[in-house]
Amino acid sequence: MSMKEQAYAYIDTHRDDMMKMWEDFVMTESGSANKADVDGLIARAADILTGMGGKTRIVEFPDAGNALVSEFGDCANKPFVVFVGHLDTVFSDPGETQRRPFTIKDGRAYGPGVLDMKAGVTIAIHALQALKSVNYDKYAVKVILAGDEEVGHKHSNFGETAMAEAKGAVAAFNFETGFMDDSLVLGRKGCYCFTMEAFGRGAHVGNAPQEGRSAIKELAYKILDIEALTDWSKGLNVGANVIEGGTVHNSAPAYAKITVDMRFEDPALLEPLKAKFKEINDKVYVDGVTCKMTPVSTLLPMVKLDSSMKLFELVKKVYEEEGFGSPKAITVGGASDSAFTTAVDVPTVCAMGVKGGRNHTVEEFADVESLFMRAKLICAVMLAL
Repeated sequence: MSMKEQAYAYIDTHRDDMMKMWEDFVMTESGSANKADVDGLIARAADILTGMGGKTRIVEFPDAGNALVSEFGDCANKPFVVFVGHLDTVFSDPGETQRRPFTIKDGRAYGPGVLDMKAGVTIAIHALQALKSVNYDKYAVKVILAGDEEVGHKHSNFGETAMAEAKGAVAAFNFETGFMDDSLVLGRKGCYCFTMEAFGRGAHVGNAPQEGRSAIKELAYKILDIEALTDWSKGLNVGANVIEGGTVHNSAPAYAKITVDMRFEDPALLEPLKAKFKEINDKVYVDGVTCKMTPVSTLLPMVKLDSSMKLFELVKKVYEEEGFGSPKAITVGGASDSAFTTAVDVPTVCAMGVKGGRNHTVEEFADVESLFMRAKLICAVMLAL
């Protein structure tokens, strides 16, 4: 048998092991808000990778889930490929795994994080095991797993770590959630999130209505200004997506707050837009109301590199030759850590994980058979690089 056939045979004979790891990962709570839970799962993944022969280290963050880096081969002196993923989920309510345990029905798997992206990490690990089983040594491999991706690394400097670790790689594959139509991602919008608070003056709206200074009214004007910055032709959309304020109906609201999400394709737009938001923040519509703007998180766009398109063409060729399907290259609005690999000019293909849909919701599902197909795919791609 060829190396590829041997790698495929490894995947076929370890289907139960892959399913067990996938279930174990899903049934281990790791909501981004619960650092202890995330750190525990990162430590387990580190033990697995170390047991496979990886030179593994945990990158600790005091206020966010830890990350890990595991090297297979001499990444400092040999061409290397980066495998990217994360082990945190958006589901941080305690007991979520008990309420919605890992379940398979009609060829689909369900459970918190089953698609985003515990299956992807399972694929990356088992593909590496399959490659090791055939003594693959063409490229070294560096695995980078985050513990706070779902919150945009707002309490860590993971981005700096990822860029430093990925710099110089010949290719990167992110095992983020795959699409049911086999699409693969070459570009993603970045995300900038901030809050804007308004501080007014409370007053009885019956007895002293003119003494009040409405924080809500001030932000109402500002919401219109903020959302008017959306420019679809530039791949830019801005929304004030959370609002809170006021206490009772018969008092002028002394405080209000909005949370704004901006998605953008061009990194050059970020600083000018931040300046524009500051200008909106400082403009006064309601006399006596002041506002404060606070950044929450920033994730740069995954820039669509020409080199990424060349890498995609190789993946597409393998995909079709192996009879797995016919993928197309797409750009999407959701951010991912592929932003950091393209930021250091590493050709990157994202969404190499299990196929599925409805991620970030309780209806999240994953196509079970694609777990094995995508593991074979990355093995074949690594052999074809």
